[in-house]
Amino acid sequence: MCGACLRDPPRHAGVRAAVAYGPVPRALALRLKYGGRIAFSETMALRMRRLLPAEAEILVPVPLHRWRLWSRGFNQAALIADALATLSGTAHDRTLLVRRRRTAVLRGLGGRQRASAVAGAFAITAAQRVVGKAVVLVDDVYTSGATADACTRVLLRAGARSVTILCWARVLSEDRDD
Repeated sequence: MCGACLRDPPRHAGVRAAVAYGPVPRALALRLKYGGRIAFSETMALRMRRLLPAEAEILVPVPLHRWRLWSRGFNQAALIADALATLSGTAHDRTLLVRRRRTAVLRGLGGRQRASAVAGAFAITAAQRVVGKAVVLVDDVYTSGATADACTRVLLRAGARSVTILCWARVLSEDRDD
């Protein structure tokens, strides 16, 4: 564990990333998210599958608010979770976790600002689906951990046994935060 995690232990059971965030992973993530290259979700899932915890019982994508989903046309985390579920045979639920209010775009915000922006933004639709289960929260990019932490908090309160974060890319330095 890093010093920050020793000082303030995370709620989650770990973060697993297929790649470190850099020019190529960034390009793939942005092309998926904003360029509509939805086939990239399968490429990402192929690389992420090897990191799927053996005890995983259900995959849950980080949700988008309905207005962002409507404007983008898809949720990139849900597409990745769909592909992971197909590859691994692990159950998944696109609607279990919802973003109940709009949040500011997090790009360019620091860790505390991100945490404040997503505080209270998530809710569970069917708690009985996670009670006692090892949940894997799926996302495209893990930056400061604010979104994953807010989702983890809700999943654990609903009764999940554990929540592991699984993402395509992890930002290792805050100065490359986008």
